[in-house]
Amino acid sequence: MVEVVVEGDRVVTHLFECKEFGYRGWRWAVTVARASRAKVVTLDETVLLPGPDALLAPEWVPWSERLRPGDMGPGDLLPTDAEDLRLEPGFTGEEEPPPNSIVSHEMAALAEAEDAEVTAGSPAALPVAPARGSIAAIADELGMRRARVLSRYGLHVAADRWEETHGAKTPMAQAAPAACVSCGFLVAIGGSLGQAFGICANEFGPADGHVVSLSYGCGGHSEAAVMPKPPRPAPPVLDETRVDMLPLRPSADSGSVSLEGPSEDLGHS
Repeated sequence: MVEVVVEGDRVVTHLFECKEFGYRGWRWAVTVARASRAKVVTLDETVLLPGPDALLAPEWVPWSERLRPGDMGPGDLLPTDAEDLRLEPGFTGEEEPPPNSIVSHEMAALAEAEDAEVTAGSPAALPVAPARGSIAAIADELGMRRARVLSRYGLHVAADRWEETHGAKTPMAQAAPAACVSCGFLVAIGGSLGQAFGICANEFGPADGHVVSLSYGCGGHSEAAVMPKPPRPAPPVLDETRVDMLPLRPSADSGSVSLEGPSEDLGHS
């Protein structure tokens, strides 16, 4: 027996050490009581309770809160909550109802489908490409012909996340010679996020293939370091490319020797 705890008048709990594997520090609690004016003790309850040094399982956390970026693998499905604050209804209607209608019939059907845990149907069952020149075609061109699109909250949390990993306050950007907004390797993206972010296309850069802030930067900036031209060599001390005139026989007027005489005289003394 480890301990005795008095629970009240004529009620006592005896604690015994548990010997089962995996229950280190747990105790068997046996509670006994004696009724008023009774001479026999009655067994009330027996339960296994954790002690002060017991091994306890971590507090249960829902899967939606345990999930972290990168946890999904091939074949995994991640259903989104119908009330996900990062999403809001998009435009998926065709020509009916008229353009001045606030909600179309197809939107109402999609809203009902959002009440389920997983959206009904497969991507192959989604509406096909709309007719050219229709309202749905314009919505498709703007990227809105989907059941749900990013809300302002979804845009803000994505921007905050990207700014934290590839933003102006990162050590790489602080030491960069210039920002990505002037880099030739920056690929522009559409939408409102394109006003502050782009995609790096420098295979030698630390953010290749990642969304980067326009104020981010690294040493791989296209205009940061231009390949220098090879230095011009110093002029030679002895110029071996020139032809020097060597005297061979004295000339008639000055007594100097010239190379411009007839070839048949070169062998005469």
